[in-house]
Amino acid sequence: MWEIEKELYAKGHENICGVDEAGRGPLAGPVYAAAVILPPGIDIKGLNDSKKLTEKKREELFKVITDIAICYAIASADNKEIDENNILNATYIAMNRAIGALKATPSISLVDGNLNTGINYNSLCVIGGDGLSASIAAASILAKVSRDRVMLEMSKTFPEYGFEKHKGYGTKLHYEKLREFGPSEIHRRSFLKKLK
Repeated sequence: MWEIEKELYAKGHENICGVDEAGRGPLAGPVYAAAVILPPGIDIKGLNDSKKLTEKKREELFKVITDIAICYAIASADNKEIDENNILNATYIAMNRAIGALKATPSISLVDGNLNTGINYNSLCVIGGDGLSASIAAASILAKVSRDRVMLEMSKTFPEYGFEKHKGYGTKLHYEKLREFGPSEIHRRSFLKKLK
């Protein structure tokens, strides 16, 4: 999980930052991004792509990562920003906010995926990065846990949609609730154009 970072440290980079997002696909709620600078070579037991971990394990690792990181920042773009800018650009907004909020300036940011055109900082794409880079894996966990927590809070404000179960993703239950109640103020209207 440290090979990519090791190569960059060898090239003279310091403060290598991992960046990842959570919540590009859901029909409701914000998209989240996290940026994390870890101490070089630190071993975090069980660190992996957040999608491969249980909710309980993600919560445990969230605490470990936030305790040991040199610095980290978590940011989001809400459903209105998603509708105005499209989901890809809203993801960049969240990522730029997260990188910009770090207490230490990264010399390079490792961005999960194959696109970084909207990142305003020196960055490098890493396809499948949340399974290849410790820094990106840590960021994926912080982003996912933060978004899930927000959607749990939203389930109290909008109990009729069942956000605590599906976190805003387009499940059968969610579509049933949307047909019954119509969209809430946190739904992404641009994602609901085909809703009948």
